[in-house]
Amino acid sequence: MFKSRRAGLLAAICTAGLIVGTAGPAFAESLADAIALAYQTNPTLREQRANLRALDESVVQARAGYRPEVSASVGYNIAYDRFGTPQGNALTGFRDDSRGSSTSAGIVLDQPLYTGGRVRSQISAARADVETGRQNLRTVEANVLSQVIQFYVDVRRDIEALRIADENVAVLQRQLDEAKARFEVGEITRTDVAQAEARLAAAKSQQSAARAQLAISRANYASVVGQNPGDLEAEPSLAELLPSTIEEAFEMAEQNNPGLLAANYAEQASRARVAQAKAATRPTIGLRGQLDVSGSSPTNDPFDDFDRGVSGGVTLSVPLFTGGQISSAIRQAQEQNNADAAAIEGARRAAQQDVAQAWNQLQNARAALVSNEEQVRAARIAFEGVRQEAQVGLRTTLDVLNAQQELRAAELALINARRDEYLASAFVLAAIGKLEARWLTPDQTLYDPATSSRKVSRSFGWVPWEPVVGAVDNVLAPRVGPAPDEAVKTANK
Repeated sequence: MFKSRRAGLLAAICTAGLIVGTAGPAFAESLADAIALAYQTNPTLREQRANLRALDESVVQARAGYRPEVSASVGYNIAYDRFGTPQGNALTGFRDDSRGSSTSAGIVLDQPLYTGGRVRSQISAARADVETGRQNLRTVEANVLSQVIQFYVDVRRDIEALRIADENVAVLQRQLDEAKARFEVGEITRTDVAQAEARLAAAKSQQSAARAQLAISRANYASVVGQNPGDLEAEPSLAELLPSTIEEAFEMAEQNNPGLLAANYAEQASRARVAQAKAATRPTIGLRGQLDVSGSSPTNDPFDDFDRGVSGGVTLSVPLFTGGQISSAIRQAQEQNNADAAAIEGARRAAQQDVAQAWNQLQNARAALVSNEEQVRAARIAFEGVRQEAQVGLRTTLDVLNAQQELRAAELALINARRDEYLASAFVLAAIGKLEARWLTPDQTLYDPATSSRKVSRSFGWVPWEPVVGAVDNVLAPRVGPAPDEAVKTANK
């Protein structure tokens, strides 16, 4: 299935240039369709989801520290001993040989009763790691959807640009024909004809460039969405999702920006690992039960005679001297936590920068869009006027060609302004944490990372007394300090 899908994608990309200029596909495709397809099939998203599911297992592995461990061992030995000289015993004339076997088997059960908070801290760190992974998944999703939106509007822009280029070639071809006809009757000179020919040649070159750019945009679209674009519908407005002011955008980014949230969860994980390192200085208590079966036989019969024994007890282990390893691990964990705490402020500044840049790009794009619309309106009127004036001898051929060029440049600027305005809106949504499928395609079946966590939490290995052991483990366990923001608030009171 994956080979066929990959082959289909490569075929779509390779044939993107071939279908440009031909009749488009019969089906209509909306931006929501493109986002839904990319959301389900994009390999980057699927890879990140798999990484997150792998990270879910770290919580299960940490919780295993509260659960019993059972191991079994079986041994079978054969012994053969020879006594005396090769010539035999001096009295009997024979050598003394000894043969026998021994068999042993055992089952050992170890149940932690108290770990000094090690397991508790491991679980806290693993859960924070999972939350960090979920925010990283949101970041990847926003990046993929940004690409989908960009390539979608790029294709629509380039289709319009190719249409303008085609119309420009057709208009210039008519102007060249008119110039040749007027030259034949002596109304204009050869220079006017040459000017029209030069503009037509340049227009054909621009037409080829527009066709190539459209093929590139189609290939980009296919690489992210997974299929060639069809008859793309107009993109829907994003105005309802956008904040009304930049202050509101900053506030939304503070609460929902995935990069900032990921930095906070990463700091929580390293803070829990500080507690985990400190827990290594505390004693541990465990329960051990053991069943042993052993026997020996001079006849090599492993089932001849057996001794059986059952033992059990409570073990207490207290670290006394580790050569500085524990204290070094504590210092290392604390410095890592300091680094993660500083990274929160870096992530906050980066989020604010993203919001400011995207918001100002949006305002600039909106202003440019209004100006370009007015420019196209005026340039179209000017071109029609110059062309009519040229027919009565009030304008030269060069005037008509210049007016046509200005109109074409204005139209291209307008379609680029529309593309830039829509893309800037998407970047604002990404900065405030709302560029997600749940906002853009509310009818889409969404991927829920919590489903995987719930599934693995009920996997084989859970024991009913696990909550009791966890509660005991909290006694005298190292406490996790406050988050950096909470510490600042406390200090300011």
